[in-house]
Amino acid sequence: MPRRIPQAAMSDPDTTNPNVFLVGAGPGNPGLLTLRAAEVLGRAELVVYDQLVPERLLELAPASSEKVCVRDLPGQHPDKYPHIYRIIIEAARVGKTVVRLKGGDPLIFGRGGEEAEALRSAGVVYEIVPGVTAALAAGAFLEIPLTHRNYASAIALVTGHEPPNKPGNKLDWKALAAFPGTLAIYMGIAKLPTIVAELLKYGKDSDTPAAIVERASCGEQRAIYATLDTLEATRRSAGLEAPGLILVGEAVAQRPKRPWSEARPLFGRRVLVTRPTHQASGMVHKLETLGAVVSRLSAIEIREPADFGPLDCALNQIRDHKWDWLLFTSANGVEALFRRLETLGRDLRDLGGIKLAAIGPKTAAALRVYHLRADVVPATTFSSEGLVEALKPHVMGQRLLLARANRGREFLRDELAKVAALVEQVCVYDQVDTVKPSPGVVDALRRGEIKYIPLPSSNIARGILGTFDETIRGRVERGEIRLVAISPETGKAIRDLGYPVAAEAEMFTEDGLIAAMVRLAQAE
Repeated sequence: MPRRIPQAAMSDPDTTNPNVFLVGAGPGNPGLLTLRAAEVLGRAELVVYDQLVPERLLELAPASSEKVCVRDLPGQHPDKYPHIYRIIIEAARVGKTVVRLKGGDPLIFGRGGEEAEALRSAGVVYEIVPGVTAALAAGAFLEIPLTHRNYASAIALVTGHEPPNKPGNKLDWKALAAFPGTLAIYMGIAKLPTIVAELLKYGKDSDTPAAIVERASCGEQRAIYATLDTLEATRRSAGLEAPGLILVGEAVAQRPKRPWSEARPLFGRRVLVTRPTHQASGMVHKLETLGAVVSRLSAIEIREPADFGPLDCALNQIRDHKWDWLLFTSANGVEALFRRLETLGRDLRDLGGIKLAAIGPKTAAALRVYHLRADVVPATTFSSEGLVEALKPHVMGQRLLLARANRGREFLRDELAKVAALVEQVCVYDQVDTVKPSPGVVDALRRGEIKYIPLPSSNIARGILGTFDETIRGRVERGEIRLVAISPETGKAIRDLGYPVAAEAEMFTEDGLIAAMVRLAQAE
């Protein structure tokens, strides 16, 4: 811990150009991160983060940034702080932008004051970015009014764990027992019997409503409700352990039987997202908004073609008006083709006069990023079959170029060749199998904790399912883990591998895949 500097010796830091940011990451729900926090994370060169911070927040930092979890620093919890100070200060002194990412709010039981003091002592300019603290998240997500006109005129944020050598006044449990509002007690699970005994000793009614919540705001959120004198027994029976937040007061009883957060259709269901890493964030966000607990396992990686020669030749042919139509079967294909066009020092003028077709709305949206509008998009069936039916009336006797991955069905080319004058296809990106399950994901699958696996393509299905051992396979066959296919084509690929399909999307899109999981959850 840094030497305390006398107040007279301190000077206010020049905060006009800070390069260290003490940032509150919030209570665990990535959506509760503030805009300012996301902004500074977006330019961080070093991120030093707490163990309980959602790792998904680290994706907001540049891929090139260094990321250090305090869990990996030497020593037990109190011993880590000198190392934290040293890492931050050394990086700041060489001009790096540093984000110290802390759970909740930095200045509410987060040692943020001590870290700020260390920075001041070292003459490092910093900014503190507040975060949503656990008590506020618990109140909002459990619909417990922490203050209430009739029941609670105040809220007290209280630590349940004080260091034995703390200087100055310690907690006044007599005053807290008489406090006219809600007590929000942090870090108190291990000392719950003592806390309850102290409050009762000083006159708190034994039937005062109380609650404990763990993982407030997340899909893993669990809460128990009791009276003050039965709180510890109820906690033991439910198996709630630290970390958790204790709430005590009459306002706790004003909650509804089922808060809005737990009424979400996928609340508490564990879902394994299998999209490529760079495409997964949108689906993860949608699922978390519906209350799901999301794990990730990328089955394929999108890479540049091994040989750019055929693509460069095709781009020259497009510029020279050889093709009447350019067809895209994925957003990846759109991004890959235009990325190559830009690399060659060319632009959209090369596409003058050519017509565009997209297999579905997501691919059409990728075209709009480049200020292009697809001439043909299937109305309802977003698959190769749907694209064939939508295109046939428009391409009789014309020349078609299909931009696609290095592997996939030949159905689109073969069917369109029956009506078009010429159909060729060019590889604009490679799909490479990269299934490397983390031990945590594998263990969760073996224990049956993951409920749904949405499979957005046949290639991803084959890649993922090919890694399953007998234990996981057995859970799928018994319906403990449910496979959800984006289309009949993907469903067929799953069945060909000997696995049951719990549901198929009615709309062959990401949203359709999510809707299929919601229907399964509602039927349970």
